[in-house]
Amino acid sequence: MTLALLGTGLLGRAIAERLQSVGHSVTVYNRTTSKALPLQACGITVVTRPEQAIAQTDCVVLMLADAAAIRAVLLTPASLAVLRGKTVIQMGTIAQEESLALQAEIERVGGSYCEAPVLGSLAEAQTGTLFVMVGGTEGQFVQWNPLFRSLSREPRLIGSVGKAASLKLALNQLIAAEISAFALSLGLVQRAGVPVDTFMAILRESALFAPAFEKKLPRLLTRDYQHPNFSTRHLLKDVELFLKEASGYELTTS
Repeated sequence: MTLALLGTGLLGRAIAERLQSVGHSVTVYNRTTSKALPLQACGITVVTRPEQAIAQTDCVVLMLADAAAIRAVLLTPASLAVLRGKTVIQMGTIAQEESLALQAEIERVGGSYCEAPVLGSLAEAQTGTLFVMVGGTEGQFVQWNPLFRSLSREPRLIGSVGKAASLKLALNQLIAAEISAFALSLGLVQRAGVPVDTFMAILRESALFAPAFEKKLPRLLTRDYQHPNFSTRHLLKDVELFLKEASGYELTTS
């Protein structure tokens, strides 16, 4: 399958490498071209304009930071001019209303759109064990299943466009809530002089335990916050999107 991928940040880069490694032909675009150039060593084609990548394929995968970045890259006159007949698969984290607006813009110029946000990080992208949540039609899910299965053992069709976007925000809100709560509890244990090993031994055997705690513990203990797999800047953006959407459903968030 010939694919274009727009956005080679941490996860976008790992996804591009995974897709190329399992036999797809990948062309990438990144707004900072120099950050994408190392992908050439994997046989991936790097272009300097998004419309160059779009024109070479029937499928365009978006791994951009937010809706503003998508608009800046995809909804320009040059990009829109080559979208007719193409399918755009949005795999980043944006709000439901943003995804629906993007669908309308793409369909207006004769393209097709579905969303497929992913849950997981670099290791899961590299091994094809991400959770892929698809918002679109049954036909789109079947058509692009080879792509989804390159990244996930069991991709799921969640519903129509917008449903997967909302689910992804709900899951990312849990990331923020559980890790911040764990870090706060760990901080109290340390300052109170309680052995961390004792705290963790009890936590592991309880219903409170989450695997993410184990994963983050070494970094929290050493205060090593360099080279994160998921930046707090992007997580904060996702939480803000969650709060806005939750407010629209009259959920109490404070």
